[in-house]
Amino acid sequence: MGDESHTSIFPSLNAALNASSAVLLLLGWAAIRWKQVGLHKACMLSALSVSTVFLGCYLWYHFAIRHGVPKGFPGPSDIKPVYLAILWSHIVLAIVTAPLALWITYLGLRDRLATHRRVARWTLPLWLYVSVTGVVVYWMLYVLYPSP
Repeated sequence: MGDESHTSIFPSLNAALNASSAVLLLLGWAAIRWKQVGLHKACMLSALSVSTVFLGCYLWYHFAIRHGVPKGFPGPSDIKPVYLAILWSHIVLAIVTAPLALWITYLGLRDRLATHRRVARWTLPLWLYVSVTGVVVYWMLYVLYPSP
């Protein structure tokens, strides 16, 4: 896989980016509830930016550094189905959420607010789930069950 001494930062960085995205999404949601449109816009555009940086780092790490070889689950076999359920739901919903996040951003920036609100009601919980489960996957792979 290459020298892990300079690449081991990527899993932690990716988890931090996912956590940051989740916090920004929650702050953006709270801001719009408080009718702070400017703060809402700043938080949501920041969440999109952080998620974009995450995607770039994730792809770089897994394809340029790990050459597409996935990290196996190092934990107990009875926990592996739970891990895989979290991982697969995370992956599938990330694929669904990415275009939705771009679409609601476009709608919001174009002041198509009725459609923006309607789609955001579905997108926000999905995006939050993807961000949080990204941290959970990291935690299971590198903290709870670190490789020997």
